[in-house]
Amino acid sequence: MLLPLVVALVLSTGVAATASDSPQLRREGRWLVDPQGRVVIVHGLNLVWKHAPYAPPDTRPGFQARDARWLARHGFNGARVGALWAGLTPDAPGKADPTYVARVQRVLDLLAKRHVWSQLDMHQDQWHETYGGEGVPDWALHRPAPYDALPPVTAPFPTGYWTPEVSTVFDNFWADQDDLLDGWTDAWRIGATAWKDQPYLMGYDLLNEPWMGMEWETCLANGCPASYADELQPAMEKGLAAVRAVDRHNIVWWEPQQFAGGQKLDTFYEPVAGEDQLGLSWHNYCPDVFLESQGIPGSDVENCWAFSRDREDHALAQARTMHAVPLMSEWGATDNLRAIEIDADVADESLMGWTHWAYKRWNDPTTADGAQGLFRDDADPSSVKKGKLRLLVRTYAQATAGIPLAMSFDAHDGAFRYRYRPDRSIDAPTRIFVSPLHYPHGFRVGVEHGHVVSRSAHRLLVVADSTRPVTVHVVRRERSA
Repeated sequence: MLLPLVVALVLSTGVAATASDSPQLRREGRWLVDPQGRVVIVHGLNLVWKHAPYAPPDTRPGFQARDARWLARHGFNGARVGALWAGLTPDAPGKADPTYVARVQRVLDLLAKRHVWSQLDMHQDQWHETYGGEGVPDWALHRPAPYDALPPVTAPFPTGYWTPEVSTVFDNFWADQDDLLDGWTDAWRIGATAWKDQPYLMGYDLLNEPWMGMEWETCLANGCPASYADELQPAMEKGLAAVRAVDRHNIVWWEPQQFAGGQKLDTFYEPVAGEDQLGLSWHNYCPDVFLESQGIPGSDVENCWAFSRDREDHALAQARTMHAVPLMSEWGATDNLRAIEIDADVADESLMGWTHWAYKRWNDPTTADGAQGLFRDDADPSSVKKGKLRLLVRTYAQATAGIPLAMSFDAHDGAFRYRYRPDRSIDAPTRIFVSPLHYPHGFRVGVEHGHVVSRSAHRLLVVADSTRPVTVHVVRRERSA
């Protein structure tokens, strides 16, 4: 489809943003940086509606203005928002669905109004509903021979990936059989055209958890470096080129092959010449959490300390190799509070931004652990899982006028410590979100080599007094006698 026709079709919906000065995040080194030059650390949630029409409805169980207010009130400054291939071009390759673009736009605008950064995520699990998953449009389902002679095998997530038919489907995708890669890049060209000027955008996550096909056993054993070189990197570069044809500025995020999220495996992306706005969208799922949820003997969630630290270190190293910014875009997906505490603490150690899985369960059809979401009833905010929320709602540095050096938060007593190297050329102050859950009688603040210029119940603005590193302490105020 010709690009001018795509542009005209999407813009004719009346929903595309046009402001050239829209606040968006960019990559500088390993950091996300806002228009004022401050380093932004994202604490967010996943908003992925996996059923048709692939965007949350404007209902109480879905996503409304009150949901965006709830996110901002609890300090969540980011969201990974589903923008599915099946929704963007449901009827034919390159043929946009303006109604779907408008559905996603509604969510993005609600988030932007509350200053919540959005990463657009082309989510898929097990390719298509035929295999018990979701993600690609019906026209992109081509059942390969000889499997098409029998009814399809629908296996529980994630074992459905391991079936020969689904693995063959992915192999055909990477090989651009039936022009499927072209259809995928056409969808991204449409998405980037619609949202390149979207306020509070932090870029495009090209494909959730890529599955490498019949060589999956090699991926599980050694990370399958040849699959990166021969299939995954070329496909991601093709997606990157499609976005860059219409959007030269926003971050384009690549994900490693699926097993890298749940095993200690290397990943093998390489940098792209002339490209400085890449992101590494990586996942962290400690295997002991899943094994424990299934009652498998020998599992121990305390092993997740070592696992999570390994994954954080690896993500930082891979991002350096790629010349990319890392974001832990999926983790959690459980009600195991100890597991959540470990992953959140280790993310703070690594100064890693994140989007937790997930805000609401939304009848997720592809989950290895049924304990999804922050609410027992998606329509009822009072049903929030309070223990889980208390670990995710944290005092943290949302925007730093300088370079973060160290951050820690104790979810039990609210003790917070943050250290950063200031950049006096940045006019905007450092902004620290103060948890509304951990200081029932208020809090005390101490600042070394800087001072507080504004304070409210849930926000501190700090400026440096010199070029020396600034340290901020927040502690709980005890009940008065």
